[in-house]
Amino acid sequence: MWHLYCNMPIPCNKLRGGKAMEEKMVTLTIDGETVKAKKGTTILEAAKNAGIDIPTLCFLKDINEVGDCRMCIVEVEGRRGFATSCIQTVEEGMVVHTHTPNVLEARRTVLDLIISNHAKDCLTCTRSGNCELQTLATKFNVLHVEYPGEMTKHKIDDKSPALVRDFNKCILCRRCVATCKNVQGIGAIDCINRGFESCISTVGDHSLNDVNCTFCGQCIESCPTGALHEKETIKEAWAKLKDPDTFVVAQTAPSIRVALGEEFGMDIGTNVEGKMITALKRMGFDKVFDTNTGADFTIMEEATEFVERFKNNDNLPMMTSCCPGWVRYIEENYPEELSHLSSCKSPHQMFGALIKSYYAKKENIDPSKIYVISIMPCVAKKFEAIRPEMQNNGLYDVDNVITTRELARMIKQANIEFTKLDDSKFDNPMGEATGAGAIFGTTGGVMEAALRTAEDLLTGKTLERINFEEVRGGKGIKKATINIAGKEIKVVAASGLKNARTILEEIKSGKADYQFVEIMACPGGCIMGGGQPIKNSKIHSEVNVRKLRADSLYSIDEKSTIRKSHENPVLQKIYKEYLGNPGGDLAHKFLHTHYQKREKYNI
Repeated sequence: MWHLYCNMPIPCNKLRGGKAMEEKMVTLTIDGETVKAKKGTTILEAAKNAGIDIPTLCFLKDINEVGDCRMCIVEVEGRRGFATSCIQTVEEGMVVHTHTPNVLEARRTVLDLIISNHAKDCLTCTRSGNCELQTLATKFNVLHVEYPGEMTKHKIDDKSPALVRDFNKCILCRRCVATCKNVQGIGAIDCINRGFESCISTVGDHSLNDVNCTFCGQCIESCPTGALHEKETIKEAWAKLKDPDTFVVAQTAPSIRVALGEEFGMDIGTNVEGKMITALKRMGFDKVFDTNTGADFTIMEEATEFVERFKNNDNLPMMTSCCPGWVRYIEENYPEELSHLSSCKSPHQMFGALIKSYYAKKENIDPSKIYVISIMPCVAKKFEAIRPEMQNNGLYDVDNVITTRELARMIKQANIEFTKLDDSKFDNPMGEATGAGAIFGTTGGVMEAALRTAEDLLTGKTLERINFEEVRGGKGIKKATINIAGKEIKVVAASGLKNARTILEEIKSGKADYQFVEIMACPGGCIMGGGQPIKNSKIHSEVNVRKLRADSLYSIDEKSTIRKSHENPVLQKIYKEYLGNPGGDLAHKFLHTHYQKREKYNI
């Protein structure tokens, strides 16, 4: 019954799309208020701009605007039936009613039908308290199911090391499908089967582990319920923290500090670095280090590698390799371009290798007793950590990866009142980082950090230029030509895998002449990673989450005393005492890796 209802023909006369609309204003009435809106604006958008709330469920701004769920229905005078406000455009003189008894009853029916075929384990669901379906059920006072009927029973796909899919919580909103297909250009999932057996799955109903999924996790961020979530490894983390024979080290990515506070009701983009460190120490970590330091090592190695390639005009363009979703994507789809990837490991993998080698030796700790937990904004890092290539002397560089959301759950489990914590600092001797490391978390940040160091290396001078604003910004593709030492370097920074495909096709066809390419799988970079706090569709419609988090990272950079990676005294000391020269034999052993063509889509 639900599926028939969900897929009813949409009673509207004019949908968005087609020919460009004129920038003409129209006047309409919504709930008795006179509202002016541009021609081509939807009723939903016009109402929002007027401060009138219309509930939505399948709607996700700029990603999924299809009118499937029918939660946003309204009545328009002079028309039969309901209009779907997320796709129905405004017209001159239109009179709209958003909360009539008929509309409210229809919305309750929609909710009832969805809930009737939905798992009822809300108390133990990872999305409890942040579930859009749960919020609407509370708002419309849906206390019991009018249409219990028959429920479909689906398997749980937990084969991948990064994501879990629970079909029993899926509401067929297709937000994940639109994100995977239209934003990322992957199309790993879609609606399969028909009628009551309809569900979101892969071709052949295989696990995400066995298809062309890159584990970017953007589907998790778009899901309104708990149907998609990260492969949780909290239990393993707690077990190690309780083990007196294990030396447990935490390292935190730059993006965590500007997003974690959101899980505790703080403003988007708030920098909670100090409170985060305090919380980790209270939880029992022996040491808390900053992955930003690992980012400085990545830049040192990556800039050295780029300068060598650039001078010799060898294997250009060089592409960044610190995003595991992007690396998996190129391994699966463009293996012929793998030689362009930098051989550098990502920052947390580099840092894990140094913790288990340099730091272990310096502190006289058996490396096999060290357990490194990386706290990342990314679910693909879970996959990256278990790649066979990420080992030294039989030990993985990183033993466990938990997301921002998982850390928040651990803090709550420890009964820590996060907002009341005092600030602490990262532990030494591995705690010092530069502003360049901080901006790794946003699109263009890796490129900018690398250029700061590459410019000094190419000129042999310490130059005053710090900011490379040419590669900053929220655009999916940002191209620039940078003049260094009298030579032009053509660069491009792209985020989102659909944009990555555009760049790769340009390179493959010979239409582009880039020397340096930065790719991040998630639109906006790590700050919008698949492991970050999930924002509902209403927040995404009203707030630029990406900009707020990115601005916070740039603020950290601007306030930093040292803003070039190669000037980090901790980095200089470790090269002098242990690694030798950047790009040298020992540096390659611990800080570099290799990649492979993936004939089959599995790990």
